[in-house]
Amino acid sequence: MPRKLFGTDGIRGVAGQPPLDPATVFAFGAALGEWVAHHSSPRVVIGMDTRESGPALAATVAGGLARAGVEACFAGVTTTPGVAYLAKTEDFVAGVMISASHNPYQDNGLKVFDHTGFKLPDAQEHRLEERIFALLAQCQSPVPLALKVDPAYDRHYSDHLASTFHGSLAGLKIVLDCANGAASEIGPELFERLGAQVVSTGCTPDGRNINLHCGALHVEGLRERVLAERGDFGAAFDGDADRCILVSGSGKIIDGDHNMLIAARKIRPPAVVATVMSNLGLQRALSADGIGLIRTAVGDRYVIEEMVRSGLPLGGEQSGHVIFRQFATTGDGLLTALRIFEIAASSGLTLDQLTEDFTSYPQKLVNVRFKVKRPIEELPAVQAEINAAEQEFGDAGRVLVRFSGTEPLARVMVEGPTADRVDFRAHAIAAAIEAAMS
Repeated sequence: MPRKLFGTDGIRGVAGQPPLDPATVFAFGAALGEWVAHHSSPRVVIGMDTRESGPALAATVAGGLARAGVEACFAGVTTTPGVAYLAKTEDFVAGVMISASHNPYQDNGLKVFDHTGFKLPDAQEHRLEERIFALLAQCQSPVPLALKVDPAYDRHYSDHLASTFHGSLAGLKIVLDCANGAASEIGPELFERLGAQVVSTGCTPDGRNINLHCGALHVEGLRERVLAERGDFGAAFDGDADRCILVSGSGKIIDGDHNMLIAARKIRPPAVVATVMSNLGLQRALSADGIGLIRTAVGDRYVIEEMVRSGLPLGGEQSGHVIFRQFATTGDGLLTALRIFEIAASSGLTLDQLTEDFTSYPQKLVNVRFKVKRPIEELPAVQAEINAAEQEFGDAGRVLVRFSGTEPLARVMVEGPTADRVDFRAHAIAAAIEAAMS
């Protein structure tokens, strides 16, 4: 049965509106609490990013947990991977992160991790949904619970990150863009602690400026700042700091695919796990080094599931989620920056040199809004355009057409050797879809 509340990254929506209205959030806390209450130490850690709606949502979740007799411990503003780490290493049955990641401040979300540090499996989320709807039917009135931040939790996570780093960043100037989000305090403190000269931007959250023209989705400002400051590296995180995009000293943008290539050449795994959106250039660069590439559906949870199934240590997404299984159970922007900076510092090479043989193939993404959803394989005109693109590009390109899981959109991705032909083929496929589904 399809899930109605949980998507690929927890429950997400506009704060204060279903499914993030007080009644549903309280029922979520109560349902989670009923599951947690069966364990010997019924405690849950809650963290949040810097959105103005975070404290109220945290208090409402805590109230629901209290209804089930479960203690809520509050880490305050912290990162999503920080909550995952605390859930795994501290005496907690689960962790709840209140964040909508890279979305604007009006949105928020509820992400759940169990004691393994991994996001809940689909079956467990389905059981939670059933119980949430049952509690809502009982018309329980939300009773928020006041929470007090325990700063020790953020220190534990920061200490863990620092312990993974070997060497020193002394003498290096690093520009950090923390998206006015969860890494705004811990990010600069961590890199200064490791010896770097840190220039901070996007580190003054006001509840409404998270991800606003800054962070991992808007790296142009970071690039300009790195060049102006003559920095050695730049790192941009998103609102909950589970992704990282880097900038080299010359201003080159280093995305998740580049980061996976740099790390893979150091770790030397038999294969790297990435999604269908990762660039063909990554696949070819890895292949040249005798490293395979396993592709999954879009979403870091699917990457992690395949990493666990295949026993592989490295995976991620082009968008900046990179998972180092030796140190984390989810994408971690701060950890990614540490790993890449450590490799660069120890090798004496710049980010430009570490990625100089990465040839990025032009990609074009086109979203097509439809009225009537129809299987792509049942649309002859669309199949003809797809076949034409595949025949033109051969093994020097890719075509991917998929449906959004949350909106009435067909997403067309075309990749090939030249930008003009990629653009032409992507729009031809999109036009065929629009004509067939309007």
